[in-house]
Amino acid sequence: MLIEVGATRVICTATVQESVPPFLRGQGRGWVTAEYAMLPRSAAERIERERRGPGGRTHEIQRLIGRSLRAAIDLAALGERSVLIDCDVLQADGGTRTAAITGGYVALVLALERLRAAGQVPRLPITGSVAAVSAGIVDGRVLLDLDYEEDRRAEVDLNLVMTGKGRLVEIQGTAEGKPFTPAQLERLLAVAGEGVRTLTALQASVLRQTRAEADG
Repeated sequence: MLIEVGATRVICTATVQESVPPFLRGQGRGWVTAEYAMLPRSAAERIERERRGPGGRTHEIQRLIGRSLRAAIDLAALGERSVLIDCDVLQADGGTRTAAITGGYVALVLALERLRAAGQVPRLPITGSVAAVSAGIVDGRVLLDLDYEEDRRAEVDLNLVMTGKGRLVEIQGTAEGKPFTPAQLERLLAVAGEGVRTLTALQASVLRQTRAEADG
């Protein structure tokens, strides 16, 4: 599936594999992991392909996506199989990791629904939804979903990963210069939380539409 957030575009796909990593073998539990990549012309300047494996930034983002999606999954109900989410950035204008999480969740649910339809799992192993968004302070103002230029000038940059029930999965917040206050953090979380709630509603709408098209 393709997610577009402003000028950022990320394609997310899910692959089910009938195996788990070695540390989970024999435990009757599944696994969800992710791979992330920015295509060479996704940014203003060409990005070199990571032919020798993911670099530090890529590795960090992959781990974040995987952690975030596992927060919405009953791994025991998944059984001993893995779901690999591939997130490829077609166009980057800020917020690629948060877009990958939000779109990756939809791709994950669609893959698991196919498993259930095929009778490979007795029930949908989803415990809820998860989405992510960026927020920041730019020129003294709290903004939601920073684009590249805003992110470059941000005094504070924050990423929020949250479930549809409002529970926090991860908060990444950094002062780029002057430290920020607890009151500013509270405001950032409130704005980002509203953004996640909007994305959660959009995820549900896309899933309903996709199911209707499949049934029709």
